Amino acid sequence: MARMATTTEVIEEPLSSEELGARYRLMCDDPLYANVPGKIELDVWGRILMTPPGVYHGLLQGRVCQRLAALGGATFGEVPIATTAGLFAPDAAWASDEFIRRHRGETPLMRAPELCIEVASPSNSRKELQEKVDAYLAAGAEEVWIIYQESKRWQFFSLEGVLEKSRFSVDLTGLFD
Repeated sequence: MARMATTTEVIEEPLSSEELGARYRLMCDDPLYANVPGKIELDVWGRILMTPPGVYHGLLQGRVCQRLAALGGATFGEVPIATTAGLFAPDAAWASDEFIRRHRGETPLMRAPELCIEVASPSNSRKELQEKVDAYLAAGAEEVWIIYQESKRWQFFSLEGVLEKSRFSVDLTGLFD
């Protein structure tokens, strides 16, 4: 006679933010993932999504992080955030001191920092980027920025939609030099 399994044999429905967070923490503790290059994210089914960064992408990411430091608070590069649409790691993010105080020690963050930024790559689709914008905003971000490296432009989003300018005072002039 077969024994009943105490775990699910297959994933029946999209995973919750909490379930994605638990999977991510297991990956962080697993030595098999210790030296995996590139950004690791999880889709709502728990599948690993890996994105190897290009050099120019990394340069823009670093420049954005440097400029975010002018806001005070804390600047992140690729901080994991559990959302209802997947576990994503924006290329850059900014959080207030208050946010850091409330969420210190979380892995992944169960709420998005105030500002999440994606540097679009030629491999990204418009649909994917919009899903990330929506996910970060639904997870608590006040704004999401998309930086387009090919056309050298940026867009700002909030719950109200596309913004003409950001409420965060960050000087982006010369970003693409």
